[in-house]
Amino acid sequence: MATLLRKIGLIRLHNRDTEDPKHHHNHRGGGSGQQSASLRGKGGGKSGGHKQQQQQQQQQHPGGSGDASPGPGKGKNKRAAELAARDKQPQPAAGAAGAAGAGGPRDRAAGARAGPGPGVAAAAAGGSLVPAARQQHCTQVRSRRLMKELQDIARLSDRFISVELVNESLFDWNVKLHQVDKDSVLWQDMKETNTEFILLNLTFPDNFPFSPPFMRVLSPRLENGYVLDGGAICMELLTPRGWSSAYTVEAVMRQFAASLVKGQGRICRKAGKSKKSFSRKEAEATFKSLVKTHEKYGWVTPPVSDG
Repeated sequence: MATLLRKIGLIRLHNRDTEDPKHHHNHRGGGSGQQSASLRGKGGGKSGGHKQQQQQQQQQHPGGSGDASPGPGKGKNKRAAELAARDKQPQPAAGAAGAAGAGGPRDRAAGARAGPGPGVAAAAAGGSLVPAARQQHCTQVRSRRLMKELQDIARLSDRFISVELVNESLFDWNVKLHQVDKDSVLWQDMKETNTEFILLNLTFPDNFPFSPPFMRVLSPRLENGYVLDGGAICMELLTPRGWSSAYTVEAVMRQFAASLVKGQGRICRKAGKSKKSFSRKEAEATFKSLVKTHEKYGWVTPPVSDG
């Protein structure tokens, strides 16, 4: 009887081991088997929850696949999320949006209604300061150049010319030409009429020495010698086209003295006409006319033999 019971027990154990290996493993593992089963249970719960979450996402977003690779529906959803997040960001003030020129048409219109922002005001202020600073710089350059010119003229040993400031202005000179070629008829006229000098007026523009001065004869009244109506002087170097910033007042006056002699300049001795003074307005009009004429037809360059 005992032997039969032992056989039946062995048969049951054999069937249980062959049919349910997990049960056999848990039975041999004891406590560790129970712990593994509990861990598998927790893992299974997590896996089940993850699968349930994926199913919910698929129901909410049918286009998505649930994995890391983006699908066509997932890209659209991402774009929609970005737009929603951008709409939630705080928008700049209307004045600042108008000043920066950014945003949509509504933002620009709101900025225009609110007026220019601080950036526009600063730019406008800076724009108004640039011409003022440039004008100040040009005035400094002109003043330094003319002061140097005065010093150089004062040191001339032959007393060729002398300068007097008009109303103490550094930019308006009366220049006395004391000498011309002593073999010329003009020099003889000066001796016969007791004319000590030929008086000229030079006014210097704001951008001198990069633009020429306006120069005209004041007295005596001259004829020929490239001196025209109102005392205007026909010389290419006195035009913007022929001028160079390297020219000095002394060099201009020496060129003028040579032109007087070359052009057979004479002191006018005709009754009534000799006492008529030159006019600045007439000189300016004549000079503009001759510059326009020479720009159209060109300037005649004298031969080297004429000096």
